[in-house]
Amino acid sequence: MVTGGAQGIGFAVARRLVASGAKVAIWDVDGPLAECSAVELSDGVRSFAGDATDSDAVQAAARGTLDAIGLIDALVASARLAGMNATVIDDPVAEWRRILDVKLNGTFRCCNSRLPALVKQNDGRVVLIASITGKEGTPNAAAYSASKAGLIALAESLGKDHAALAIAINCVTPAAARTRIFDRMTKHDIAYMLSKIPR
Repeated sequence: MVTGGAQGIGFAVARRLVASGAKVAIWDVDGPLAECSAVELSDGVRSFAGDATDSDAVQAAARGTLDAIGLIDALVASARLAGMNATVIDDPVAEWRRILDVKLNGTFRCCNSRLPALVKQNDGRVVLIASITGKEGTPNAAAYSASKAGLIALAESLGKDHAALAIAINCVTPAAARTRIFDRMTKHDIAYMLSKIPR
């Protein structure tokens, strides 16, 4: 299952999984877009509308996924939300909370809902999609950067928690990718991010 799988990096991951022969379910807060993306990927791909900030919605999507495709042996957490471009001084507290609730707490909720089954079967894969901003920080994006740093630490903790089991837990930290997140960023901030990529 791929959270945030309706677009961007999550969609690219889902497409690659389908090409490898996996049964795939994509979750996204945008239900209609998730349906369209699932059809584009393959007739066999399932889509679920789910708000990662709602524990009940996460559990419902997990149950629906199990009913639709059976065993869930891999979770790719790629829910995305860029948020405002603002310094910490100008960033509203509500916006900070919203970014962390979707990106960090939402990923925790998804892991919390799926890891018990992986532990029970002593097999599985978890991949958290973080960002280079979680290592370096990005100007005018403190909440986004902090949420991604949290994902890196979460993956490290999860890996150590489950090191004795046959469950691989990894975190990927891509640099800037031309997804819809760019639509909410200033040209200056995009140029800054791209300037740090040597190739």
